[in-house]
Amino acid sequence: MARLVRVARSSSLFGFGNRFYPTSAEASHASSPSPFLHGGGASRVAPKDRNVQWVFLGCPGVGKGTYASRLSTLLGVPHIATGDLVREELASSGPLSQKLSEIVNQGKLVSDEIIVDLLSKRLEAGEARGESGFILDGFPRTMRQAEILGDVTDIDLVVNLKLPEEVLVDKCLGRRTCSQCGKGFNVAHINLKGENGRPGISMDPLLPPHQCMSKLVTRADDTEEVVKARLRIYNETSQPLEEYYRTKGKLMEFDLPGGIPESWPRLLEALRLDDYEEKQSVAA
Repeated sequence: MARLVRVARSSSLFGFGNRFYPTSAEASHASSPSPFLHGGGASRVAPKDRNVQWVFLGCPGVGKGTYASRLSTLLGVPHIATGDLVREELASSGPLSQKLSEIVNQGKLVSDEIIVDLLSKRLEAGEARGESGFILDGFPRTMRQAEILGDVTDIDLVVNLKLPEEVLVDKCLGRRTCSQCGKGFNVAHINLKGENGRPGISMDPLLPPHQCMSKLVTRADDTEEVVKARLRIYNETSQPLEEYYRTKGKLMEFDLPGGIPESWPRLLEALRLDDYEEKQSVAA
């Protein structure tokens, strides 16, 4: 199996082994825990630098890419999505292209060997460009991948985004991409009623501008059968992975309360980055 390159490391943003909730020393300036967080373990420490090394977990369609990308821009670190690496390889007509196409269209997970190889090449290229830190999206997905990652670098924080399965299916089936500009949109209108103590979830569609409307395409693997297969496989493999990071005190589970307008400020609050975003806006 290919090995990941060792990532250069400076001071970390989040301490290890602490509980999520603020210590007494932080209590004077820390807010109470968010109701959207559960099963803590990761510490919330105000950022000292932007050299973060984070992982985003969550079922396909939960929005890992959306929130990881926003945090990447805010913190000035690269957002590395293994899904994007796979799609780039598919588009390249390289030696892995046909094999990857069969795997993706059947809704199966790409093997550890292929993912590690693609990610290793991306990290090497980033290191050559002088990149510092990263936010990984879609890796690790298996215990073996987590062990490989742990061999080469220290992960500060693992953010596990959560949504009910029916919402995930609707979101995946609503995904669209403009074949001309390449931007992603979502035509699904989510309105899940709350029941049995579970809060309702409402998400407005992310509609394209007029010029993109006639150019929307759907991913070949975004069919109900394939989406449900991906969710089933993910749930089977994710539980030991979540427990692995939970026992290390690095897992933060976050229930998305709605779409971006509702969830983004809550996530920043959970990460203690709400003040940081305000400072960045003033500086700009």
